[in-house]
Amino acid sequence: MDRRKFLGMVGAAPLVTAKAHAKAKDDLPECRIVSPYRAAAVPGMPGPYPGRVVSVRSERCVNTETNAADAAVVGEMLARGICALTGEKSAGDAWRRFIEPQDVVGIKVNCGGYPHVISAYEIVAEVVAQLMALGVAANRIVVYERFQNQMDECDYKSRLPEGVRFVAAESSNRGLQSRGYDPKTYVEADLFGEDDTRSNMMRLVSRELTKIINIPNVKDHGATGVTGCLKNLAYGSFSNVARTHRNGVSHTLTFVGTLASVEPLRSRSVLQIMDGLRGVWHGGPFARTRRYVFYPKRILFGTDPVAIDRLLLDIVEDERKRQGALSVWDRSPSSLTGDQRERDRDPNKNILIREPRHIEYAAKLGLGVADLKKIKVEDIAL
Repeated sequence: MDRRKFLGMVGAAPLVTAKAHAKAKDDLPECRIVSPYRAAAVPGMPGPYPGRVVSVRSERCVNTETNAADAAVVGEMLARGICALTGEKSAGDAWRRFIEPQDVVGIKVNCGGYPHVISAYEIVAEVVAQLMALGVAANRIVVYERFQNQMDECDYKSRLPEGVRFVAAESSNRGLQSRGYDPKTYVEADLFGEDDTRSNMMRLVSRELTKIINIPNVKDHGATGVTGCLKNLAYGSFSNVARTHRNGVSHTLTFVGTLASVEPLRSRSVLQIMDGLRGVWHGGPFARTRRYVFYPKRILFGTDPVAIDRLLLDIVEDERKRQGALSVWDRSPSSLTGDQRERDRDPNKNILIREPRHIEYAAKLGLGVADLKKIKVEDIAL
């Protein structure tokens, strides 16, 4: 990737009281945050390494014919990446920068791309192994996602040590179930005149976890342009988020970053590990067919989700160009279609005006490096 092209391209939540982010334009919906949680002295996002991304590549990590990953190579990539990020010589010492044995650690996976592009089993298993090597008990490690049916489909449980917990907030994406969400921690916004204007944080995130490791994928998205660190945390930790985009209009510009900025999610999300072994260049966030699967063969490391997601934009955009597909930055109404099936068949059609600018907006909220031109990428090839 041309690094020059890549580089060319709020503070803490209030205590119990409501706060509105300033509108960038009059037509942007106002988001009101309510949370009883204070920010940590050093919030997990952007964390201790703002503006830094370590990219570890290996041609041996995935067999593109079978789609199978090599666990040994993936383990080496993880060790090299976290050591390069922290400056430590051993993976154990690097992990100690983020996790202590008494922590309750959430691993935010992405199950929506099943069966071809989900948070790789090999990455998740190695992260769990490293946590347990630090002394974190298996029952203090929680793999989580919003929907139970998606987690059941992916079946991480059979691939991880006994005792590791698996938590979802709802049984499926077919109607709001409130039991898994915190009624005291939410974002309120009237986006399209919907009846339910609140998106509540998962109880697991607000009331139990002390640290979160985020493992998103490299994927395009019809509403946001790409779906990476920010969206995996935000839309994967809150209820009632699909309401942000409909009828060709996407309010994801402000909503993704606003959700990710809510405490305690912001402070507890201490490490971003983007799974770029495989990717989806069109039709995301799902991957029911291999037609749109490609192989970046890399893993990205950082504490700054804005920096990683900005690099993600170029990875997906470059692949779309190679495939002759419409740019993720296209904002022409002529590209819109009201037929989801047509969009899935034709990579030159959108169902929404995409909002890749949500990454820049998240930077303005303090979730990442303020000047995107100052992002530093360390590229390691194995």
